[in-house]
Amino acid sequence: MRKYDVIIIGGGPSGIITGVTGIKQNPEKRFLMIKEEEKGLVPCGIPYVFHDLENISQNAMSPKPFIAAGGEVLINKVTEIDIDKRVLKTQEDNEFSFEKLIFATGSTAIIPTFIKGYDLEGVEYIKKSYNYIEALKKKTTEAKNIVIIGGGFIGVEVAEQLAKFEDKNVSLVEMEEFCLYRAFSEEIAKKANEIIRNANVNLYTNNKIEEIIGENGKVKSVKLTSGEELKADIVISAIGYKPNTELAEKSGLEINSNAAIRCDNYLRTTKADIYAVGDCSQTIGFVTGRTDSIMLASTATAEARILGYNLFGINLLRNFVGTLSVFSTEIGGTVFASAGAIEQSAKYANIEYIAGEFKDVDRHPGSIKDAKEVMVKLIVSPLNGVIIGSEMYGGKSVGELINIVGLAIQKEVTVYELISYQIGTHPLLTSAPTKYVIIKAAENVISNIKKK
Repeated sequence: MRKYDVIIIGGGPSGIITGVTGIKQNPEKRFLMIKEEEKGLVPCGIPYVFHDLENISQNAMSPKPFIAAGGEVLINKVTEIDIDKRVLKTQEDNEFSFEKLIFATGSTAIIPTFIKGYDLEGVEYIKKSYNYIEALKKKTTEAKNIVIIGGGFIGVEVAEQLAKFEDKNVSLVEMEEFCLYRAFSEEIAKKANEIIRNANVNLYTNNKIEEIIGENGKVKSVKLTSGEELKADIVISAIGYKPNTELAEKSGLEINSNAAIRCDNYLRTTKADIYAVGDCSQTIGFVTGRTDSIMLASTATAEARILGYNLFGINLLRNFVGTLSVFSTEIGGTVFASAGAIEQSAKYANIEYIAGEFKDVDRHPGSIKDAKEVMVKLIVSPLNGVIIGSEMYGGKSVGELINIVGLAIQKEVTVYELISYQIGTHPLLTSAPTKYVIIKAAENVISNIKKK
């Protein structure tokens, strides 16, 4: 039986970063990573495999940094864990002992078993598997009529990519009135709908799939609750993911109400020396304080760095107590981003808030050829002006503007502090210093607080 100080189950972003960080802090320890597939994928890059990337290998992710740091990798599947004896078995009946064990098992696509016909040939998913996505890309290449279920980030991004092929008829079905409604308020989600339609996607909102209709066991069409029937060579279900916790639950770990592994602020589970990180572990909303289910690589790697530093003792205090939910995407050349508590999540958590926004171009003067309109909305506590959330859309600068606001939320910056924020600007890079969008949005919030 081979012995290791640390065994990591899973080779995604959280597993790799935990391992690399852990080895750097503890070079004398032996680390083993066990993953099921030799090749991995950058999760957020999967939609772009279907058009923008020339081939799937351009989105490949490997544990090379972990190996370079001194870790070992085994391609196998863990089938059994005895936490008390500190021993695990793999599919090939290999046994390994460990001092510490990390679950970085990620998440799996939700199967819509509630839809009649879900098991027909041609019903596909956006699985985080290199081999599966490679095969799915070939199927989408051959398909003409493609129906995508789910207007969240993955569904929208995949639809936008496939709709770039002029010979394809791409339809997106969303049960809510607006796509991306979990991350954006109605005002901005409405804008997203408009952009999606302009991207040559047939958008069906306020609709559900009543049935996936087949012929000879293969997908033929889908029937909507509106009564309309859409032709379909392939149906791609993108209704979300669930934590991959079957092995953890079988091993006796506590699972929370969101089906994630229960753990504390330092990713420690209810069992000593057993940890959970990334999509499989529980998250708490930074602003709401509620148990949440946020599955982002950015969140996973932030957790992984904390865990890597603290595996053999608390060396780095975790200076945030929850997940900020920083989202961003680009649809048809327009970037949409949000962070923290947006208006509907603040209402749901019974948090008082006041909002303010500002809209301008992201270059100065606005006549510069690549100038693009940017809109920033700040959601703020009216009592003390602390920023609790933000939404924005516009040019590519939005991708980094949301990170600035994310740090402001994490450090509990107020709008009063933000208006004295010292910035660097340049005509080719930013909006004008006289009307920098984040600062002007903060000024408008202060005006709205005074009116209250």
